[in-house]
Amino acid sequence: MSSSPTPFWRHDVHADRRPALLARGRIKAALRRWFENRDFTEVEAAILQVSPGNETHLHGFGTTLIDNAAEPHPYYLHTSPEFAAKKLLAAGETRIFDFARVFRNRERTALHHPEFTMLEWYRAGEGYEALMQDCAALLAEAARAAGATMLRWRGVEADPFAEPERLTLQEAFRRHAGIDLLRTVTADQELDRGGLAADAIEAGIRVAEDDSWSDIFSRILSERIEPHLGRGRATILCEYPISEAALARPKPGDPRVAERFEFYACGVELANAFGELTDPAEQRRRFEADMDEKERIYGERYPVDEDFLEALALMRAASGIALGFDRLVMLCVGARRIEDVLWTPVAEPGRGGA
Repeated sequence: MSSSPTPFWRHDVHADRRPALLARGRIKAALRRWFENRDFTEVEAAILQVSPGNETHLHGFGTTLIDNAAEPHPYYLHTSPEFAAKKLLAAGETRIFDFARVFRNRERTALHHPEFTMLEWYRAGEGYEALMQDCAALLAEAARAAGATMLRWRGVEADPFAEPERLTLQEAFRRHAGIDLLRTVTADQELDRGGLAADAIEAGIRVAEDDSWSDIFSRILSERIEPHLGRGRATILCEYPISEAALARPKPGDPRVAERFEFYACGVELANAFGELTDPAEQRRRFEADMDEKERIYGERYPVDEDFLEALALMRAASGIALGFDRLVMLCVGARRIEDVLWTPVAEPGRGGA
């Protein structure tokens, strides 16, 4: 059953949607100017990749490439331009951005769509704190382009011009769940599943017998932490445990946590940023661990992009971030769901082409 009562191509439906779609164009143009004025180069990552990404709960769309000898080869639509972008950093690019069309399977909600636009950018030789400043600046640019004075979603508001709150995962878990998160993570990154499970149960959070540490962490985050983030002003949620930051480097001074942050407004996750990991051996270890877990849960695994690991060895230190452009537009125009700000949403199964 379609989440839309009538097709987007109906004249009356399109007339209602058109102001938000025009705002989308203004926001994209404003952000593109912002990057160009700071000496960023716009790039275009190839959509077809040998691996869609190697995160446990990320699901790609598979396809087949037929070569000149009529031999078939499995390929995927990328879930992010990250691997391709980092190869460009290895090639010598220093500041790049991409408004990339990306594809994720098993994802369709008010905030998810199987095909969407991800704005991804990288700064070679700069720390991930610079990306925090970028997020604050881009939020304000987007709001100005849309003519918005406040961001809104499901009755929650955030001032796009206010200085974002900065909050560590440790602080957030203590404040909103009463849990000492890092008590369950050792210096050598071993995870105390039993300790976190006990804390979660005491806080009234459901824990299943086969839940991993990561499963429990994610449930606490989604149920108790995220609803409080980005209220009144944006929130930068930083210093994730290493196990929850597959492509990020450890934070100097505390090997339990990584240089990762997520950017929230109105309780909605807008962006995910890393101080990028550049150790190919450690990256391979993390990929293989995540694929082992994926196989355990879903009965499938994705190949590792060997070309990417080779390039990683040549890549200089960098920071990178992926921002859900459609979600940003949603908040700027006060849309109810992501499909309201897509020119041609993907048709629901059984409804025909988009």
